[in-house]
Amino acid sequence: MTNISHDRLLIIDFGSQVTQLIARRLRELNVYCEIHPYQRVTMDLVRTLAPKAVIFSGGPDSVMRDGSPRPPEGIFDYGVPILGICYGQQVMMQELGGRVEGGKISGGGGTAEFGRAYVTPNGTLDLLNGWFDNGDEQVWMSHGDHVAALAPGFEVFGTSPNAPYAITADVSRQFYAVQFHPEVHHTPRGAKLYENFVRLAGFSGDWTMAGYREQAVEHIKNQVGDKKVICALSGGVDSSVAAALIHEAIGDQLTCVFVDHGLLRKDEAQEVVGMFRDHMNLQVIHADETELFLGELEGQSDPETKRKIIGRLFIDVFQKYANDIDGAEFLAQGTLYPDVIESVSFSGGPSVTIKSHHNVGGLPEKMGLKLVEPLRELFKDEVRALGRELGLPSSFIGRHPFPGPGLAIRCPGEITRAKLDILREADAVYIDQIRKHGLYDEIWQAFCAILPVRTVGVMGDGRTYDYACALRAVTSVDGMTADYYPFSHEFLGETATRIINEVPGINRVTYDITSKPPGTIEWE
Repeated sequence: MTNISHDRLLIIDFGSQVTQLIARRLRELNVYCEIHPYQRVTMDLVRTLAPKAVIFSGGPDSVMRDGSPRPPEGIFDYGVPILGICYGQQVMMQELGGRVEGGKISGGGGTAEFGRAYVTPNGTLDLLNGWFDNGDEQVWMSHGDHVAALAPGFEVFGTSPNAPYAITADVSRQFYAVQFHPEVHHTPRGAKLYENFVRLAGFSGDWTMAGYREQAVEHIKNQVGDKKVICALSGGVDSSVAAALIHEAIGDQLTCVFVDHGLLRKDEAQEVVGMFRDHMNLQVIHADETELFLGELEGQSDPETKRKIIGRLFIDVFQKYANDIDGAEFLAQGTLYPDVIESVSFSGGPSVTIKSHHNVGGLPEKMGLKLVEPLRELFKDEVRALGRELGLPSSFIGRHPFPGPGLAIRCPGEITRAKLDILREADAVYIDQIRKHGLYDEIWQAFCAILPVRTVGVMGDGRTYDYACALRAVTSVDGMTADYYPFSHEFLGETATRIINEVPGINRVTYDITSKPPGTIEWE
């Protein structure tokens, strides 16, 4: 979205895998922030954004390497508070006249530090208000290099066994730098540092969903004018909130297209179409394109190929229906900030792209449609807050996320109609179990995946040779990181028994206890 009127904080991303968590911590403090890759940040951009403060993220590189990432020349003279984190601390020292000692990453002899550490205070600093009340503070370290000499004007305010300059500051210029990562939950009181930093920078905390709603509605009106919009509607939280927001802005200029690609959960098409027509009074086209999607997916087993086929067909389907809507010039999507982050690396290259998202990256010029993505700057929990602000029913807002490619990415290997039918039934039993035990709202996302293997089993007096399935359930705040849900053995045993007894075609049930990272939430 353009023309954000809130106080801004600029996060310069040097490639850390947890840069987005910095943004989450700031959003929780009602501070509007934007993440920009370091090589795209010029002083012209800084002046355009006019941030009240800047944060340098961590990163995987070494400041000892020629050509390693740097902030724009002139940033230290811009006159706003700056906080450097991990690599951000090191680059701050290196640029301002300090010295960084190379660790294993850069071939030096410095001691690396990865994991839990404890920082001891050294003097008092406003950034640390609320810290060290009960002694040393637990933090999370992840660095190979470390600061060996402070830049002029800096003092040390905290040390750890392998980081003698764990917390440093030039108080007069409001430059602060820490070697650890306060944004991760392994630094239990890290949020307090961000709270102190934005307070010192003078932020008013004006980033609210009520304000965002008002601004987004105005932006949509200005972007669309008197033209018509078609909305990609899945029935999930993201597209539901996007549709409601756009409908508030332009009313009957919006037509929602619900694509039934044959990869939905049991009875989902009827529930979604009825939900939007009955509860929200939106214009909804039910596009049954099962044959098209399953036909093109036949014989395909590579996950990226499946995602790309689905993404291409979505575009084709929307193009077909857009052609039938006179005056349709825009396509609305429920793209979220994590989708954008996962699909585009900070360096702009493909090497660190995790997976393709079917609704990210713009549309082919041949479509002649422009994108409306009113949620593109929001994390999932912010979308839920916006949904509440818009007055959507809790049944909409509380739904577990469901991916655009649907069951295609919960069916590793080749997709067949028979496997999809088995998967639907198993997933329905699993979710029913979760609801019966009152666990649905405790879980971020839960689903069943059918595995591309068959196993031998015994049922009654006969031998079976059927599919195995994996149950997945995770807890999360924003989908960027996740932990598996700790079901009891009794629950898992009861659920496995029900699936095997009620779903022909499955004779073995497993539970996935992988966190994110290293895994992703979905299997493909």
